[in-house]
Amino acid sequence: MSIEQLTQFLGWCAVLNFLLLLWWAFFMIFAHDWVYRMHSKWFYLEQQRFDAIHYAGIAFYKLSIIIFNVAPYLALRIIA
Repeated sequence: MSIEQLTQFLGWCAVLNFLLLLWWAFFMIFAHDWVYRMHSKWFYLEQQRFDAIHYAGIAFYKLSIIIFNVAPYLALRIIA
């Protein structure tokens, strides 16, 4: 795999991961009650704990995208 192919791969991975992150955030903002009801059927969670888990999950996922997709993409763009 060439550097150009790897750069394109990481770029598309970043785009797809950010779309998934936006989808998750969209559901947590606009369909919060529905998502909470769905999860509370399976697990006993208070709403504050549910919100904290999803907030931490979104933050971790966003940070992971930046570390594992965006930073290597930018590094490859700089050297190529």
